[in-house]
Amino acid sequence: MTPTLPRTIRAVDTAQMLDLAQEAAMHGFSQRLPVDWLREHLAAEATHYLFPTLVQRLTHRPEVPLQWRCQQLLTVSTGEQIWGLLDVLPDTFDKIPETLDTASKKTSSTASSKQ
Repeated sequence: MTPTLPRTIRAVDTAQMLDLAQEAAMHGFSQRLPVDWLREHLAAEATHYLFPTLVQRLTHRPEVPLQWRCQQLLTVSTGEQIWGLLDVLPDTFDKIPETLDTASKKTSSTASSKQ
């Protein structure tokens, strides 16, 4: 059975984003930007955002754990924001403090179910 994808957004600082990218690289996850690129280009004091969009299971690579494929909104050193994708372990994602309050999550899930 496929686990339920969380309908929330998580905010992380640059150090946390680098740790998440390093974990993805360590596991050989396919959706990630190179850690060295992130270290060079991310704004040091920025807040970045993760939004889980799908459950990623690699049936052809059973040794690779299940992941949440997250859209990420990153702020780079020029001040611009860019989109990317990052595969994150569910347990790792769950340890990131909640960004949305309960009312916002309820509104968000209601809106997405009407689409």
